Amino acid sequence: MGSCGEEETELKCTWVHGPIIVGAGPSGLAVAASLSESGVPSLVLERSDCVASLWQHRTYDRLKLHLPRQFCELPMMGFPESFPKYPSKLQFIQYMESYASRFGIRPLFRCAVSEARYDEGLGGWRVAVEGEGEGVYVSRWLVVATGENCEAAVPELQGLERFCGGSVLHTSDYKTGANFEAKKVMVVGCGNSGMEVSLDLCRHNARPYMVVRNSVHVLPREIFGMSTFGVAMALLKWLPLKAVDKFLLAMAQLILGDMNRHGLRRPKTGPLELKNSTGKTPVLDVGALAQIKSGKIKVVEGVKEITKRGAKFVDGKEEDFDAIILATGYKSNVPSWLKGSELFTKEGMPKTQFPNGWKGEKGLYSVGFTRRGLLGTCSDALNIAKDISQQYLKMTTPTTMDPKCQNQLSHLVLHLRP
Repeated sequence: MGSCGEEETELKCTWVHGPIIVGAGPSGLAVAASLSESGVPSLVLERSDCVASLWQHRTYDRLKLHLPRQFCELPMMGFPESFPKYPSKLQFIQYMESYASRFGIRPLFRCAVSEARYDEGLGGWRVAVEGEGEGVYVSRWLVVATGENCEAAVPELQGLERFCGGSVLHTSDYKTGANFEAKKVMVVGCGNSGMEVSLDLCRHNARPYMVVRNSVHVLPREIFGMSTFGVAMALLKWLPLKAVDKFLLAMAQLILGDMNRHGLRRPKTGPLELKNSTGKTPVLDVGALAQIKSGKIKVVEGVKEITKRGAKFVDGKEEDFDAIILATGYKSNVPSWLKGSELFTKEGMPKTQFPNGWKGEKGLYSVGFTRRGLLGTCSDALNIAKDISQQYLKMTTPTTMDPKCQNQLSHLVLHLRP
């Protein structure tokens, strides 16, 4: 898009004094709160109808934080002391809503960003919004906070469209195994979601078959009563990463036993090194492995093709199924709406890895793309807030723009709320 022209005169065009933040998940809220503490206003745009919409609308009922709560806190506000070590889905949502309330964050809901582009003439980012807040918003700063888990990632499985044996759904639409009682279900994926969904199905008397397409690290959630993640973080302060990986694998072998016997091949690269290089998170076992060992969760090799009633596997076996659940993760949707930026790859991830991927050109920022969970989010959020605050506090006028744009933007609303 170019400068505001006659073809857009029917759209409401609003200048935002502070940054525009796209996304009201943990990442967007963390930035907005950190800015607020520095006296910088912001506008948070959210396409859904609530904060933390991924948690509220696209997660299964039994979900809990995989890490202890102290590793999942946002800046300046911890979890209530009454919460357990691993808060539940509902408790995490409660925390998110309380966080937004405490820092006075009031997102504009049902506002889907269709396009964002830097406008040289205006000296700011033009953000086109569809939905209840339809219009064009302009700001010096744009914070991309939609995160790496924005859209369901659906794999290309040959023949999936012809399956008529039952329902096919992504884990973003899965709620509880109670809907699959006594059914034979193929779960595609063996990450944390695939493991937990398979466990949930098992506990509701379903018969899950978990497809293991690649090698995977499975670690105990705790080592001798202490969080495995916490132990790893502590050791990394004193030991090199490879040494910590060797320790974690030794503990996994001691506590969990040999995974290869059960069809779970470990990658050659250690769990922390693999996480840093590819973003692939190790599975923290919360009970699925015991069900695998007992045979209640069947582990099968990769799918060759989907049939009308089930699937053929790469080892030549064939099974019928009553349902297929795709535990195949999520992906970024940034390329679909952010235009003309060099900050992101074509896959929608920052080109520069953590901890330096949070800042782009011309007032563009990213948060929630570190592949390091909420700890990475907090680090980026604080860096972004500090950087914008330093610029904002030096400003003496709302904007500096080409004089020819002054008349075109004379109708801009300078305050979003009375």
